[in-house]
Amino acid sequence: MTAEILVNATPRESRAAVLENGVLQEVFIERASRRGLTGNIYKGRVSRVLPGMQAAFIEIGLARTAFLHASDIAARNPDSGELEGPRTENVRELVTEGDEILVQVVKDPIGSKGARLTTFVSIPSRYLVYMPKGRGVGVSARIEAEEERRRLREAVTLFAAPEDTGGYIVRTAAEGAALEAMRADMLFLKRLWEAIRDKGLKAVAGELVHEDLPLSVRVLRDLLNEGVGRVSVDNPQAHQRMLDFARMFMPESAAKIELYLQPRAIFDLHGIEEEIERALDRKVMLKSGGHLMFDQTEAMTTIDVNTGAYVGHRNLEETIFRTNLEAALAIARQLRLRNLGGIIIIDFIDMQEEEHRRQVIQALEKALDDDHARTTISSVSPLGLVEMTRKRTRESLEHLLCQPCPTCEGRGFVKTPETVCYEIFREILRQNRQFEFQQLMVLAHQDVIELLLDEESGALAELEALAGKPIRLQTEALCSVDQFDVVLM
Repeated sequence: MTAEILVNATPRESRAAVLENGVLQEVFIERASRRGLTGNIYKGRVSRVLPGMQAAFIEIGLARTAFLHASDIAARNPDSGELEGPRTENVRELVTEGDEILVQVVKDPIGSKGARLTTFVSIPSRYLVYMPKGRGVGVSARIEAEEERRRLREAVTLFAAPEDTGGYIVRTAAEGAALEAMRADMLFLKRLWEAIRDKGLKAVAGELVHEDLPLSVRVLRDLLNEGVGRVSVDNPQAHQRMLDFARMFMPESAAKIELYLQPRAIFDLHGIEEEIERALDRKVMLKSGGHLMFDQTEAMTTIDVNTGAYVGHRNLEETIFRTNLEAALAIARQLRLRNLGGIIIIDFIDMQEEEHRRQVIQALEKALDDDHARTTISSVSPLGLVEMTRKRTRESLEHLLCQPCPTCEGRGFVKTPETVCYEIFREILRQNRQFEFQQLMVLAHQDVIELLLDEESGALAELEALAGKPIRLQTEALCSVDQFDVVLM
């Protein structure tokens, strides 16, 4: 599998696209006005402690207070006064209102929810993740060869000084890495943590202590591996910054980074702009003629699989099985592309044969193997729904690029003109009983006014007779279909 990374950088926005075999798999977008907070470290102040939720709300200088659960709080060392493990489950024993603590964002603010925090800070480099309050050495599960896992674990253990505290996680990118490169990463992380800790001691509450790398450099740290054949960037300044980072931390990969100078926009290659537009649609067409329907809410995302125009060649069960197999692969790609997280419910078309159900779930699991976010398929419910979760640390593509419709306020539907007409009739009767007036004026959307003048003209005439006053109608350009006003004159 050949992968490629395209980076489009402008002064106010940076975008990165990951392609595998020429097909778009993931999109990352970062804007100067709302940079992602995940990985940032702040000096926070405890504003409220909630024993009933075993959590605390922390002021870190954002519009909304951030959320810190007891399970993410290390116990306080009585000698040093710093937060460190082991911990208890009683939040009141861990923090009190007014405390100032060093916290890291593990999940961006999403919807109406504030950022999620932890005091167990983790600092990533190219090959390692350093956890100052952690213990031991862990190795990424994506490194499967037992001999390589042992080599990496022994190397990190050997390079760690006896007086060093904290733990390490060996990242997937470390597979096959030179031992000297691992040692250099460990020294870098140690120096960086010392600088962060010193700055944190001097910082005031609400101050940003450490900010994660910009997107153009972050994709190199997190995504550039042997499977990536080329990284193309269309901005000279971003290109130089990426080259400097690569030469320092991954010199063997610096040659893969090239400046894109063609007149055609870099994201027009492989139709990336069109793919992003399609990723905002509810409906995703399958090559067979079937389709998927995505519905994203704050609580969960639901995905419905339909055969659509696909009628198959053999029998109904075979048609359904083939559609579900294709849907499983498409769903795995769309989850990455749309960056959907949290609880996900998939309604595959009902299959009668147990072997078919097993193969579809197996195909979905295999397709999710390449996902950088952690996914878990928990079970198939008694109703035949596949329940799964995908780790959510940043906003989905839809939430990042779009806002709720001002007309329907995100509901996805509005009242019909007929419904609004009957609401107007009830409002006229209500006004007639309570107030004295000479005439009434109804201000409403054009579709509603046309319905009142046409199909509902008889009912309107009856109301005029009942009220004994004339009712005037006027189109209001600023009204949506389900908005109206009844004015007494």
